[in-house]
Amino acid sequence: MSRYHIDITTRTFHFKEPAGTSRGIYRTRESRFVRLTSDDHPGIEGVGECAPLPRLSCDDLPDYDAVLRRHSDEVCNRGGIDVDMLRDCPSMLFGLETAWKQLHAGGSTALSCTPFARGEEGIPINGLVWMGDFDTMASRLEQKLAQGFSCVKIKIGAIDFADEIALIRRLRDRYGSDRIELRVDANGAFSPGEALDRLHQLAANDIHSIEQPIKAGQWQEMAHLCQVSPLPIALDEELIGINSPEQKCHLLDTIRPHYIILKPSLHGGLSGCREWISLARERGIGSWITSALESNVGLNAIAHLAAEVYGPGITMPQGLGTGQLFTDNIDTVPIAIRGEKLWYQP
Repeated sequence: MSRYHIDITTRTFHFKEPAGTSRGIYRTRESRFVRLTSDDHPGIEGVGECAPLPRLSCDDLPDYDAVLRRHSDEVCNRGGIDVDMLRDCPSMLFGLETAWKQLHAGGSTALSCTPFARGEEGIPINGLVWMGDFDTMASRLEQKLAQGFSCVKIKIGAIDFADEIALIRRLRDRYGSDRIELRVDANGAFSPGEALDRLHQLAANDIHSIEQPIKAGQWQEMAHLCQVSPLPIALDEELIGINSPEQKCHLLDTIRPHYIILKPSLHGGLSGCREWISLARERGIGSWITSALESNVGLNAIAHLAAEVYGPGITMPQGLGTGQLFTDNIDTVPIAIRGEKLWYQP
């Protein structure tokens, strides 16, 4: 039986500009990297990124490093990954799955057998406009349009809603929905009482969809919104901590969202996201995949997952543009954004 070894290191990344959400502002991002080696594969390693989001991930644990060490040792002792054992630790599962895939791909960062992995096809992505004051968001929006994005996602909920509507209306006055697909992410910023009125105001501006209009955990209120909303609703934070197949089915059958948005670090690693997508498809619910502020190591693994589950010929923009956010990203992974697509460059 092959003997495995895992080393764990920690690295802090720095944002080029503060990344604002309705929960606060990120200026740095901490990741743990698991480096997997095997006596049967001398000189080859697999690297995975474990990056829980503070105050959001279900495995944002005070003893995170000790738990990760324990699970890493279990992977080495078992000679494999027990997905069920790691369901409640999605960011750890994601990093360990990524490292395992890379090691058994001979150390290659091409983690799928797809046109994307061969450099033949790029994955369409949305531009991302972080929260800020009106002028800052308007400037960032213009930058994304100048870069050639035809799908832009705007984070809302941090400034006055009337100002956010004014910004969106200004965009629509300049570009129709046939030119720019516009998504918004509220990160649960609306109250159930005000949500429907705000959804109508947004819908008047030809919005593709809204992510998480109200806070997670209000299933009946969210189910009602999904029934009566004038624009499609996508769930994101709502999926966090829903880790078993039974829980996933219950949530999807109760709320009946139009879309689910999947982040492997939050929603079950690579295997858990595949499970979400399969269950959603059975119910006619759409989905797309996004990163959760990982470095290029995590982003690369997420992109290859998207290429496998949605490709070839992906048409729906994915949320894979966050690799541009850091001043000190890892540059040894051969991925790059050209225009409005993410490319792997073998």
